Amino acid sequence: MATKSAYRRLTKEFMELQKNPPPYIVARPVENNILEWHYVIQGPPDTPYQGGEYYGRLTFPSDYPYKPPSIRMTTPSGRFQPDTRLCLTMSDFHPSLWNPSWSVSTILNGLLSFMTTNENTTGSINTTDAEKRMYAARSHRANLKMAKFRDVFPDLCTADATAQRDEAAKRRRTPKQQQQQQTSPGSEPSSTITRTVSRWRRWVFVLMVFIYLILSKLASRSSSASSSE
Repeated sequence: MATKSAYRRLTKEFMELQKNPPPYIVARPVENNILEWHYVIQGPPDTPYQGGEYYGRLTFPSDYPYKPPSIRMTTPSGRFQPDTRLCLTMSDFHPSLWNPSWSVSTILNGLLSFMTTNENTTGSINTTDAEKRMYAARSHRANLKMAKFRDVFPDLCTADATAQRDEAAKRRRTPKQQQQQQTSPGSEPSSTITRTVSRWRRWVFVLMVFIYLILSKLASRSSSASSSE
């Protein structure tokens, strides 16, 4: 159960987050427990996590802000082991390093910053950028399968929210990524070239068959004429 100071502090922080949400981060406590917060981090542009949606939770001690919370990320990301306590400067792994002036916003911004580095810690894993992009593409579907995610973030589970998320991911693509998509296999220019080459191959094949038939017929006539003589 939260102390009065913890309740006041976390309520104040929630109001501040509602008023000034940090980029790429949404966080809120559950209705019946101010000490249990859930968050969603949107993968920032120009990272392997772009377009990803990473869900997790913060569990605060009853005497917060004098002690740090535990931090977990539930969504598979290729960066952290799912639903595992993470060892970070602002987590309960290092209470001696904790600063009571830090807030929920500070914690989650620190988590996002650490996530985009290659530093190792307890709870982190090593994967390639390609694997991280794969997890990012699957992240929203993975979240929708989690009952707690649907309960805390119903606004992120609607069809409209999904469409808006996909549209936002497209807008966040860099010009270089857009150019790569346009010139990648399966894109319109490449498909047009492929169709043109296939068409020419068919015509060449037809022409070769036609020439073969003519030559065969001429050869047959020549053979018949020789036999008559």
